Amino acid sequence: MSVTNEKKVHHEEIELRAMNGMSCLIMNILAVLAFTAAFIFGIVMIVNENGPQAIALTLIIVGSLYAFVVGPILFVGLKILKPNEAFVMTLFGKYIGTLKGAGFYWVNPFCVAVNPAAGVTSTTSAAVKPQTDTIASAISSLNSFDSASLGIVNKRLSLKDMTLNNDKQKINDQLGNPIIIGIVVIWRVVNTAKAVFNVDNYKEYLSIQCDSALRNIVRLYPYDNPSNDNEESLRGSSQEVAEKLRDEIQKKVEVAGLEIVEARITHLSYSEEIAAVMLQRQQASAIIDARNMIVEGAVGMVEMALSKLSENDIVELDEERKAAMVSNLLVVLCGNRDAQPVVNSGSIY
Repeated sequence: MSVTNEKKVHHEEIELRAMNGMSCLIMNILAVLAFTAAFIFGIVMIVNENGPQAIALTLIIVGSLYAFVVGPILFVGLKILKPNEAFVMTLFGKYIGTLKGAGFYWVNPFCVAVNPAAGVTSTTSAAVKPQTDTIASAISSLNSFDSASLGIVNKRLSLKDMTLNNDKQKINDQLGNPIIIGIVVIWRVVNTAKAVFNVDNYKEYLSIQCDSALRNIVRLYPYDNPSNDNEESLRGSSQEVAEKLRDEIQKKVEVAGLEIVEARITHLSYSEEIAAVMLQRQQASAIIDARNMIVEGAVGMVEMALSKLSENDIVELDEERKAAMVSNLLVVLCGNRDAQPVVNSGSIY
């Protein structure tokens, strides 16, 4: 028994060139009218027995085939595209090209538009639900019948920039602390063939890959860096983390023909079970920093006071009195409450 290993085909996009839809529409309408007239004329010839019966039968058969079969089938080939939209076309299961560019076109009526993500609501993006076509675009939707429900489904691929806003996730950072993080990703389709044929549903594929990439990146950084050195952290180096996150997602979705324009962190916080403890640690760190600043300022003020007293010969203090004065000034300057002064009207000795 021999086993055949089939290599996965990475489809390259082919731009499909189509005929002008308005010209084909007018010609087909005129042809349908002409063959309908021939069909009616053949019936009249048979009823009135005017002319050869063979010619009458030929007019009836040919006229009915085109007016009621061929003509309506040709109408199915009419397509309308808006700016930044595309049709990925297949003919009997084979990819023949992608129709791009705003306009009114005619393609082979047996071509089928393919879009596995059509009508799928997912967390991948703020995807627009299938739109109801207007009268002007009704002709272009004749080929978009869903085989299951026979309802009209929009098979167009959007080439616009779209937004993915996945749910917040609980992930452990580099130190093992559980954090809650959410991201927003701006993306677009750049290769329609890869997006349709290389993955089952490119929107769901992007969402899953974003979750995976986010976990891989978050585990490389701590939530915060209290020492304030050059070490990167999720909170202090958001720009660098976002760039690495974008590159990581881009590598994973390259096979789906997608381009990641931007990735940003929209939510970052500690998980509920440790949020209170981490808040106390942050408060303690802030209090220590504030105290350090107060002490540094108080020492400078005491030094300045002693220097001024000595320079201006206001009073001469021995070392013991200087120590007492320094102690009192530090208590006053570093205290949490206003000092209650005591006035000494007698001699200092």
